[in-house]
Amino acid sequence: MRDRSNTREHSQTEPKADVANKGTFSAAADSLRLHWPEYLMEAGESGLYLFSACAVATLVWHPASPLQRYLPSDAARRILMGLAMGATIIVIVISPWGKQSGGHFNPAVTFTFYRLRKMAPMDAVFYCAAQFLGAVAGVALAALVLHGAPAHKAVRYAATMPGIYGETIAFVAELAISFILMSAILFTANQKFLSYYTHYFAAILVAAYIAFESPLSGMSTNPARTFGPALYSSYWHALWIYFIAPPLGMLAAAEVFLLARGGEGPYCAKLHHHNDKRCIFRHAQPASDL
Repeated sequence: MRDRSNTREHSQTEPKADVANKGTFSAAADSLRLHWPEYLMEAGESGLYLFSACAVATLVWHPASPLQRYLPSDAARRILMGLAMGATIIVIVISPWGKQSGGHFNPAVTFTFYRLRKMAPMDAVFYCAAQFLGAVAGVALAALVLHGAPAHKAVRYAATMPGIYGETIAFVAELAISFILMSAILFTANQKFLSYYTHYFAAILVAAYIAFESPLSGMSTNPARTFGPALYSSYWHALWIYFIAPPLGMLAAAEVFLLARGGEGPYCAKLHHHNDKRCIFRHAQPASDL
């Protein structure tokens, strides 16, 4: 018997909010009524990602951590944190929540899929709101569970901040790594063989970014990931970098993707397609074609 977990999800059959024929309030109400489970899933995924970031940062950077003696350098700490966050991404995307919501947990990713016409406007709005709220909740939970340890100046709630080369280099670095990350997601997710491994490509890139790029920009690629720690650490300096560079980099990747495919958009907005969970996104073609 064919394993349904290895097949793409069926195209969406449930109704969508028709923004063209309804007012904004009515469209928002319909989106909430139909897709609230996905919004809560995105909030939960964003919260888990930020909880993991704060917890791992505390373990590798806090002076009282038992791991300190085994981590002789900042490079070793960054590598360990990169591996942990890469593993977190894989767990989130292949979880039941990630399979159903698409595993974005990043407003820049969501906005890019909206630009590619894979998402209804209200879905994109509620996804982004859920991701920011989830990020704040994840940091709050980490602070509670770890008894305030993430607030230590050596950890600062895993806040992202420009490196020693300044804001300009940090902006360019965020732009570049966001472009590469979204390019990898789009090109692998829309190749029949590689689509099985999209989340692994994303996880490997994030792990490498944390290990090797973070001295330049702090490594965010995610406005919500930056906002949660910034709110708790009251570190608002250069926040504009992480709100502007990741969306711009990912939107540029979308334009390159469309150009390379002659204007043909992606199949869907999920990072993990091979499952039988419902899908609220707009499919480009029948699932059997990919």
